Amino acid sequence: MATIESYETSSGKRYQVRYRTPERTQTKKRGFKTKREAEQFAASVEVQKYRGEFISHQAGLTTIGELGPGWLSRQRAHLKPSSMKALEVGWRVHVLPRWGEVRVSDISRTKIQDWVAALGEDRSATTVKRAFGVLSSILDEAVDDRRIVANPAKGVKTKRKVMRGRVYLNHRQVDHLAKEAGDSAGVILVLAYTGIRWGEMIALRVRDVDTSRRRLSIERNAVEVGTEIHVGSPKNHERRSVPYIQMLDSLFEQSCAGKPPEALLFPGPDGELRRRTRTDGSSGGWFAGAVRRAGIPRVTPHDLRHTAASLAISSGANAKAVQRMLGHKSAAMTLDVYADLFEDDLDAVAIAMNAAATQALGLTN
Repeated sequence: MATIESYETSSGKRYQVRYRTPERTQTKKRGFKTKREAEQFAASVEVQKYRGEFISHQAGLTTIGELGPGWLSRQRAHLKPSSMKALEVGWRVHVLPRWGEVRVSDISRTKIQDWVAALGEDRSATTVKRAFGVLSSILDEAVDDRRIVANPAKGVKTKRKVMRGRVYLNHRQVDHLAKEAGDSAGVILVLAYTGIRWGEMIALRVRDVDTSRRRLSIERNAVEVGTEIHVGSPKNHERRSVPYIQMLDSLFEQSCAGKPPEALLFPGPDGELRRRTRTDGSSGGWFAGAVRRAGIPRVTPHDLRHTAASLAISSGANAKAVQRMLGHKSAAMTLDVYADLFEDDLDAVAIAMNAAATQALGLTN
């Protein structure tokens, strides 16, 4: 049981509570102005220990700055370099300057909400969500380690991300873009007709092409982080087989001809993995230049993934087939992302149901 003792200070009598933690370690808390306050604290400690909710006062004195580096280190075990880089930037630029010296026990939901709101005034929704996610995850660990009772970040609202409208190219526009891309025409056609990601495309090897079945085996993904390109597994760590259209037969046959199995299918000018191309219309970006010369809406290489989905759906592919082609986790995700492309299906459903009903009932239109 806890014991209460009085002691004298320059401001008058004060009380302290001596008690044992669940680990049987003796500790104390000082500074209570009245004996009643000390008794209430002592009673609350016993209730917390009984319920398994006890949090050491000392544990809550740990700062975010002390917890952050360890949390970051643990993320490296399961995150890809590109994801890790984003977390490190969020921590260094936004979380550490604001919360580094703050004790976890002193952080409140209101303080976090104010920080998120201020950050959102001149930062993008993606940046805000990433920084908030770093802080919230560190606080989750603080809860698990019994430093605080609950995560004060729960329930905090972040800036909503505004999605820019997608651009879907048609077959003729894809053809124009490929012709204006010169030596990179094959890259355009593969991205626009298979829907694979840029990193998956640049990592393709000769061994990944099955010309007899017209399939690409997506086993790797290359991500450019700073000045380095890291090659790892595809997004979601799932390998998949992607079909390509007959029109691309000659492209893949030429790209594979005379190369060993491990050779890159679409290497850069130096024979190594291709680097990202500028897409902002500035000089030096072959992709932006091709877009400008083709006279098509401004697009990025990733937009060609959306084009592939659009062309597949307009050709009659169902959501499950498109999901497998793009490597989405589920068909539901594909439907959510490309709901606008399935609008015509609603009209088709109504027409088909009306035809079935009129036939069954012997009605005429």
